[in-house]
Amino acid sequence: MDLFPYPLRPFQAELVDTISSSVGSGGHLVLESGTGTGKTVCSLSGALGPALEKGKKILYLTRTNSQQRQVMLELREINEKRPLLGVGIQGRQSTCPLIQRDPELRTGTPEELSKLCSERKARSMQGKEGGCRFYDATISTPFQEVEDYCRKHLPTVEEFARYCDGKGLCPHELAKDLLPGAEVVTAPYAYFFMPFIRNNLLDWMNVPIEDLVVIVDEAHNLPEYAREIRSVKLSIHLLDLVSKEVDEHGDPEVLEGVSVMDVLQVLREGLDAAMEEYLIEDDGLIPPSFLDEVLMAAFTATSNNLMLMAKNLMMLGESIRDAKRKEGRLPRSYMHSLGANLMFWIDMDEEHYVKLVVGGENPAFEAYCLDPSLAARPLLDCNATVHMSGTLVPLNEYRDSLGLPADSRMCMFPSPFPPKNRAVFHLDDVTTKYEEMIRDEEMVNRMEDHAVSLCNVMDRNTVVFFPSYQLMDRFIKDGVLKRIRRKVHLEQRGMPQCDLMSEVEHFKASTEGAVLFAVMGGRVSEGVDFPDKELEVAILAGIPYPKPTAKQRALLHYYEVRFGRGWDYTVKAPVTRKLLQAVGRLIRTENDVGAAIIMDRRAAQFSVQLPSVPSEHPVNDVINFFKDRGR
Repeated sequence: MDLFPYPLRPFQAELVDTISSSVGSGGHLVLESGTGTGKTVCSLSGALGPALEKGKKILYLTRTNSQQRQVMLELREINEKRPLLGVGIQGRQSTCPLIQRDPELRTGTPEELSKLCSERKARSMQGKEGGCRFYDATISTPFQEVEDYCRKHLPTVEEFARYCDGKGLCPHELAKDLLPGAEVVTAPYAYFFMPFIRNNLLDWMNVPIEDLVVIVDEAHNLPEYAREIRSVKLSIHLLDLVSKEVDEHGDPEVLEGVSVMDVLQVLREGLDAAMEEYLIEDDGLIPPSFLDEVLMAAFTATSNNLMLMAKNLMMLGESIRDAKRKEGRLPRSYMHSLGANLMFWIDMDEEHYVKLVVGGENPAFEAYCLDPSLAARPLLDCNATVHMSGTLVPLNEYRDSLGLPADSRMCMFPSPFPPKNRAVFHLDDVTTKYEEMIRDEEMVNRMEDHAVSLCNVMDRNTVVFFPSYQLMDRFIKDGVLKRIRRKVHLEQRGMPQCDLMSEVEHFKASTEGAVLFAVMGGRVSEGVDFPDKELEVAILAGIPYPKPTAKQRALLHYYEVRFGRGWDYTVKAPVTRKLLQAVGRLIRTENDVGAAIIMDRRAAQFSVQLPSVPSEHPVNDVINFFKDRGR
């Protein structure tokens, strides 16, 4: 407890001691810690002591860039007790001043931007044209001056970027230079779970992976993130981009008598055939050898020929990337991407993947990774790991999914805030269960009536959380926005982060009570704090059960075969977390008071994790709840 910088709340001493003992023993800790327990400061102050004693460094991983800010703020407080250096690092897209000034470069992948950066730095070092003026200034500025600033102020990534921009320096290069001397580094998930970036990070930190203590924040996001980064798509959009590249660079052969455009044509035809035969609504399972057989039949080729074709596409793409890099352009080639994806598709370990055809605006072949432990395996090489979230139950599902050892320690700590400050009601006359919505044509109308009544009767900031954009769109189409007599803000599909946060800030700033439509599992329900009166009422328009797509059914089957817990692990666990995350927006400080109304009778099935009481008159029950608490 020597490094804990605040007066202790209930459970914090136990939380810090648990983390400290686990890190000290070099183990893996999975913990759920309720809102208000101060997970960030507890994990840092608990892990730092034993890590420093053992000569290890802490890597604090966050799901989003914005969560890194809290890490640096807590380190400033700990720094008052024990001087240390903490450094936040993000991708070049966020910090490179050259990229910030060139919209084309902002679309680059980490690998592409790394290649471009290396080329420009080499030109600067050789005194050639096409270098980087920010790098020139960086290597001519005394590093000690920058390090002294960082040790004194422990700046956030954004603050450090502004400091460097004011001096014409490159914050990304300087952050890398600071890493070897840092006791704590905070970075997005990608810096550890993407192999190419992880290798660079370890090199910059000058540390073997065995000397890392990794803290995973908001860990409930990690299993799906790990599956997604190991999945591969061959989409119409990618084929279109390759076609444009052919127009610019020519149409070379990739096999004798077979050009790039020939490959694109066969892939398009194969995708059309797969959609015709296997697509059911959103997606469909395809035979594992479907695409291979389409290509082999079209070109009278063997599987070895297909691998050669993929390699030749990559070689052609690499030459395009080199030419662009030398011109100072983003070293991107879609031929290279297509070749790499085809090679992966042909050579993948099918035990852990399912092959799909996906419909929608960008139809694709998809190889979806069912096993997140493939991406999470490097965690086992670390000295110790801590995985924490406010919503991680069931803990054994998380442990098993990530492939953590069976003897990993698992703990739960409740929120220290008074339970009486939050009420959760559920309605028995509505549900979003598909079969019942089909049978009862008035079901959605009743849900809309409940939502409108609750929004109109109070001048309190209210979020309506939907299980899907589809249901939100139905409410809007039915004219609900016109029926609500308050300003309604929207979390829209694909909304840029800056636009979303602007919408949220306008909602928070309302003095007359506003309404926000958002989606469970989205950015508002999992990444935004609403302290005090910024949010007082949460309406959950149904239970966010996953749609029974082919992908979801395959995932359920995989977990049933592997763990014997398919339904619990792939349906109930993620639904529970989404519910808890949405309701958890209400109480963020000890003084917050909030009420949640779940518009679905199936809420009773989650009574262990989220106790709720049935309500026949939700408007009266909510009004009385606030009245009883003097609000």
